[in-house]
Amino acid sequence: MAKQLQARRLDGLDKNPWVEFIKLTSENETVNLGQGFPDFAPPDFAMEAFQHAVSGDVMLNQYTKAFGYPPLTKVLADFFGKLLGQEMEPLKNVLVTVGAYGALFTAFQALVDEGDEVIIIEPYFDCYEPMTLMAGGRPVFVPLKPVRMLSGLQVGRGAQRSPSQDGELDYSSSWQLDPTELASKFTSRTKALVLNTPSNPLGKVFSKAELELMASLCQQHDVVCISDEVYQWLVFDGNQHISIASLPGMWERTLTIGSAGKTFSATGWKVGWVLGPDQLMKHLRTVHQNSVFHCPTQAQAAVAWSFEREQQHFGQPSSYFVQLLQATQHKRDHVTRSLQSVGLRPVIPQGSYFLITDISDFKSKMPNLPGAEDEAYDRRFVKWMIKNKGLSAIPVSIFCSVPHQKHFDHYIRFCFIKDEATLQAMDKKLQKWKAELTP
Repeated sequence: MAKQLQARRLDGLDKNPWVEFIKLTSENETVNLGQGFPDFAPPDFAMEAFQHAVSGDVMLNQYTKAFGYPPLTKVLADFFGKLLGQEMEPLKNVLVTVGAYGALFTAFQALVDEGDEVIIIEPYFDCYEPMTLMAGGRPVFVPLKPVRMLSGLQVGRGAQRSPSQDGELDYSSSWQLDPTELASKFTSRTKALVLNTPSNPLGKVFSKAELELMASLCQQHDVVCISDEVYQWLVFDGNQHISIASLPGMWERTLTIGSAGKTFSATGWKVGWVLGPDQLMKHLRTVHQNSVFHCPTQAQAAVAWSFEREQQHFGQPSSYFVQLLQATQHKRDHVTRSLQSVGLRPVIPQGSYFLITDISDFKSKMPNLPGAEDEAYDRRFVKWMIKNKGLSAIPVSIFCSVPHQKHFDHYIRFCFIKDEATLQAMDKKLQKWKAELTP
């Protein structure tokens, strides 16, 4: 056809680095620590809930309410209302979406207009930028910067000593925003600030003081906060997750996004949600009813029953959230120790599925890895590692804006929420790598 087929809002968004690295991983005999999903089963009660939803009430095969299966919106309103200190109405303050990804897309489409500016903290979950652009907005980036600590001993509040005592270590808590730089990004055109805590890829849990700074700026400039909190149950070392919506004056200007996939280790169910005030939520409902309209009923029913079960055990040793946290922190420590054995320098995360490692030593020793002339070093390193060491990771530069990628091209991201067999397979690959390093 002579006419341009694609909408202009898609210009420049067609290439996705994930496709390349997933393909490369599948073509080689690798241990996949790149993609962020558990390779173990959800808890038995969640599996049983899903099986019951499929084989029980035949009406669960049909449409439910457009904005969420009523038992699910009710339990979400009750569960998170207590945590956020709000009396939440299921029909006004909760929207069930196709995963947290769908929640984010709906939020951007509902609130971001042509020319609006959206502040994004780097490194960031990579969909924030294209979703801003597709809505007609302009991303404005502000980077987290590592503040070097003395001898690896100065840790975040509540944190424990690292799993290794060898050498200097870095912690995600030491990566901080410059308050003056952050404030400078707010203008009369700023519509939204995107917050991700615990963050992907860094695993940073923003402190109360950091959140209060963001809250103050949002209120001062009349800005909405889109808060992606999908990893809120995975906060390690005694650190505390704080929802920015719980701070004074922030409920009325915050959208809080969650994920059943991350909550119950069932990422394929694709059930997410948005929580917020009706004055914001009504616009998300408009987008939702004119796009997906409705999410799969059976998966919503399974999530509702799973939350009802968790309500009964919340905060107790029998709570899945407690058990998953303990198991995941153990996996984090295991992967940290193992990566250090070959000279990789992990940044110890406070939360999430992920840690990043500093590959500066490799960059200085082997700077001329194969790849395109303008290709970031971390991308070339990951490709080399997949092909030569049998380990898959994700380059951190893909989580950064193009102008800032050069500042992050000596980090790569590993996912540690993996089955014990996967971690043992990783250890074998790393032991072989270590033997090759030994003179």
